[in-house]
Amino acid sequence: MDFFSSQAESLSALFAPRSIAVVGASSSPQKIGGIPVDYQRRFGFDGALYPVNPKADRIQDLQAWPTLSAIGRPVDLAILAVPAALVDGALDDAIAAKVKGVVLFSSGFAETGADGMAAQARLGDKARAAGVRLVGPNCLGFMNIARNVYATFSPAPGVGRVSAGRIGLVSQSGAFGAYAYSMARARGVGLSLWATTGNEADVQFADCLAWLAQDPATDVIMGYMEGCRDGPRLRAALALAQANGKPVVMVKVGSTALGAQAAASHTAALAGDDAVYDAVFRQYGVLRARNLTEFFDLAHSAAVAGRPRDRSIGLFTLSGGVGALMADEASAQGLDVQPLSDAAQDTLRSWVPFAAPRNPVDITGQVTNDMSLLERSARVMLDDRGFASWMGFLAAAGASDAFWPVLRELVGSLRAAYPDTLLAISTLLAPERRAELEAMRCLVFADPSDGIRTIAALAGLKTGAPPSAVPALASNPLKLSPGTMSEPDALALLAEAGVPVVEHRVVRSADEAAAAAEAIGDAVVVKIVSADIPHKSDVGGVALGLRGAAQAKAAFERTRDRALTARPDARLDGALVARMLAGGVECIAGVHRDPVFGPVLMFGLGGIHVETLRDVSLRALPITRGDALAMVRELRAFAILDGARGRAPVDLDSIADALCALAGFALRAGDSLDSAEINPLIARPRADGGCVAVDALVVGRAA
Repeated sequence: MDFFSSQAESLSALFAPRSIAVVGASSSPQKIGGIPVDYQRRFGFDGALYPVNPKADRIQDLQAWPTLSAIGRPVDLAILAVPAALVDGALDDAIAAKVKGVVLFSSGFAETGADGMAAQARLGDKARAAGVRLVGPNCLGFMNIARNVYATFSPAPGVGRVSAGRIGLVSQSGAFGAYAYSMARARGVGLSLWATTGNEADVQFADCLAWLAQDPATDVIMGYMEGCRDGPRLRAALALAQANGKPVVMVKVGSTALGAQAAASHTAALAGDDAVYDAVFRQYGVLRARNLTEFFDLAHSAAVAGRPRDRSIGLFTLSGGVGALMADEASAQGLDVQPLSDAAQDTLRSWVPFAAPRNPVDITGQVTNDMSLLERSARVMLDDRGFASWMGFLAAAGASDAFWPVLRELVGSLRAAYPDTLLAISTLLAPERRAELEAMRCLVFADPSDGIRTIAALAGLKTGAPPSAVPALASNPLKLSPGTMSEPDALALLAEAGVPVVEHRVVRSADEAAAAAEAIGDAVVVKIVSADIPHKSDVGGVALGLRGAAQAKAAFERTRDRALTARPDARLDGALVARMLAGGVECIAGVHRDPVFGPVLMFGLGGIHVETLRDVSLRALPITRGDALAMVRELRAFAILDGARGRAPVDLDSIADALCALAGFALRAGDSLDSAEINPLIARPRADGGCVAVDALVVGRAA
């Protein structure tokens, strides 16, 4: 966050300039160099505007200048609308003129290949060295709606302008950004800042997000991402938005292999692993939209109503069938539809004997005879349970002119009496009436199910202190050697880090295997030890359910011979004799190094489940113990761990402790760790000793 605080001033000069120069300015308002000149003049920019073109004395009725340096007055923002071959010279001129920020429309850089990427890197380095903030290249620029700054050549504002509002929108794609701008205009959504980042030679998506997180004119942030070059910077920006209480609604493409490939080829960005992006978004309370409709619905709703205190909701309806529909949707979305108290239900029945007063509350069509039932029933519900959210389905009544004063009075009265309650109405309203209710911070939905899903999403926004943006440096760092470790070495490292590991012995001969089996007692497992063979069962290097010295001795020789037959090139370092555990649930825990976000912790069900169901949870490190418990609980198959079918529940605390220990090990190892995996991690009830690591694989990262 300190990084963003230090650069806030430079970005403010960029996004809120008092003077603008357009390099490559054109007399034609339809050309790329003419559009931004036309927009500033037409849309009321009240600062200084300088067209720059050495071939003209006047452009669009304004004095033109041959170079930026020739202007001789302060220029906050220079818009460069010149061919790629002229960009270097134009940037040099901007630096000489002490310009604070540059928007570079030009294409022909990183999106074209290695040579373009190198040229783009030189531009970014040059701008940073001079203290000039650079947006682009290959971008559509930005618009500061409230200040009438239109540093863009998008045709969208020319068709019709978006009104000023409290939502900021950042897009890595210019085409998507222009379409989203048009959607905002069509839906009546007001924007504070609209920005596209293109190839991101200097200013990144995360920088824009962080600026909006600190912008007093912005309450909600919308973002479109195709990839990320700097995971820690993105996490820091998301943490800043969360800390400042600003909801972030995100569309992130590349969730499939095909989608990721398309995104990378379009923006030359690192696609990364979409599951990791999803986990990071959850860590920082980001609302991930699945489509454009949801993108705007969530952002607009967050701007209108904010977030509810918790997941409790009161449901009111004039139709029993729709009430059941809302209750089903609320349950599916994890909202708390708690029933009213007996006293409250009795009160409602005294007014309408045939009402269904539990929650949902169905007051029936009796409201037609007594309009006061609407407000009286809502107040009974909210006074009784103090619901964080209240939603009323009023059928088609909203379309009636006669009903409109009643509805307006209902919302106004409830808003005054319950200022901290999220209010929502489902009915059919004309746009101007909907806007009037939204001005009172009441959401309006035509489809009650859409309303329930939106409220559930808003209730899922995290509050309070965000997680750390980047891993802290370990106080006792650990340097791993490159390559795959033997299983005993991996188990020893994890045990030293605090992970409970199975009782075992490392043996070098058949006689030592027999002695180890006798010392451990009960059933044992014999596994070959070889750093060259990470998956021992694939070569017959594992023997299970052995009892006594004789069986262990024979198993040592048998597994060794099979391994040497399958892999004569492998080095064998004896065998591992371990206690064989009965019962429990096979789980898997691991850490891998994501190319964008660094070390990422994974937990899920092990064995065949991890391959077939892919039921795993992820967190970018560092994590808290609460994060570890949440990872366990968010598995779809959590019931298996929590005592399904009468089984004793496993010790969740021991799993959380093991995950924290594994995370701590990964942070200590730092960049020297490529991956670490415990498979299986046997989860057992507390009475049986809790969880224990049975097999481990640790891979050091090559320099």
